Amino acid sequence: MRKASHAEPVDLSTGSPALLARPSKLFVETTTRCNLGCLMCVKQSCDHGIAEGDMSASTFAALEPAFPNLSALILNGIGEPLINPLLDDFVGRARRLMPADGWIGFQSNGLLLTELRAVSLLHAGLDRLCLSIDSISPETFRKLREGGEVEDVQHAFTALAAAKRTTGRTDFKIGVEFVVTRANLRELPDALAWAVRRGASFALVTHALPYDQQHGCESLYGGCSDEALQLFGKWREEAEREGIDIYRYYNVVVKYSRSPEEQRICALVDALKAEAEGKGVFLDLKKLLRLNWREHQEVEEVFERAQEVADRLGLELKLPSVVLNETRHCGFVEEGGAFVTWNGAISPCYFLWHRYTCFASGWSQPVQPKVFGNVNERDIVDIWNDKAFRSFREGVIAYDYPHCSSCGLAPCDYVQTESFEQDCHIREVPCGACLWCTGIFQCMT
Repeated sequence: MRKASHAEPVDLSTGSPALLARPSKLFVETTTRCNLGCLMCVKQSCDHGIAEGDMSASTFAALEPAFPNLSALILNGIGEPLINPLLDDFVGRARRLMPADGWIGFQSNGLLLTELRAVSLLHAGLDRLCLSIDSISPETFRKLREGGEVEDVQHAFTALAAAKRTTGRTDFKIGVEFVVTRANLRELPDALAWAVRRGASFALVTHALPYDQQHGCESLYGGCSDEALQLFGKWREEAEREGIDIYRYYNVVVKYSRSPEEQRICALVDALKAEAEGKGVFLDLKKLLRLNWREHQEVEEVFERAQEVADRLGLELKLPSVVLNETRHCGFVEEGGAFVTWNGAISPCYFLWHRYTCFASGWSQPVQPKVFGNVNERDIVDIWNDKAFRSFREGVIAYDYPHCSSCGLAPCDYVQTESFEQDCHIREVPCGACLWCTGIFQCMT
């Protein structure tokens, strides 16, 4: 059944970056090749459709009409940016054309970062580099990032610190990204302190986007929304006060004849559902009843300790939500982002950048890339202003699509299909099953 959207649509009359004449941010995939085999990478999934290749000089040059209006250029995609030998030149060309207050950065595993390469990148105009750590335990690091060692990250920190001194680029920012899983959760506070001691001034923490059931078991985010959890918690406490075992609901609701106690259970759950319906909150009761409250509390506590470390050491820390945010915010589209694959295809976001299968909401979800053109065939500004691309962005920031992850009827044929056509709101924007806009997944933006 269709429920009212609880998201806040963007006011299109206020000059949203999504609707400006040129993109405000570009996410550019300089390569899809990588020198590691990380557990959380989409390339570890068996059916991804990602071809390996490096962005050419001519493809990057085709992006130049967009540079004068950019607030940020993020040179990241599926692969390791330092593998592309043209990366330093890309940074320099963009720096000459971008506004003075626009920044250029990328995330890296750091294996190829020598002091000489770091000096070259900073001279070219790189403003930020975010190193992936995920663990400071050598054993855990090797499991999560096959082929890498903690010492590799240490060497990258050393190279960047030396390059800052050599170039006099005191404004250059070093950061870290930490993908939190069951295997490394408890390491987070210590890992952040470790990074600060080596020169990090900012940190991004994100949950892992699982690509199959095995990866799904490592995920720590709750599959329910914050508002659903708050509402359920209220009625759960009410049930405890009245001596009602709400967790028996699915055992008793199927009964034709119920005892007075069983009737009380059903009545309480009916009241819960009615309040959720009245407030427009998507409610998946089965997920709520299965929620591991102890684990949920542990994640909250670790995140609180991480924030305390950041506050004490002056680290700019961006933490993800512990559960899904009911009120959605697609920073990619709202902030005027466009995503460019290594071979020039233009897409609107990370979720719809490549073909793959994910397991984000507890079921297998096929994802097809949403492509609006190729810069090797059309001007990037023309592609950005194409009627279909603009209409897509308007549809995204209207937020009139379902919360599939919080829907008790999901997965359904609308979204669990190789060829998406529309959702249950009769909308053509394939964003109902996307969790990026719920605050769970984060990246350099």
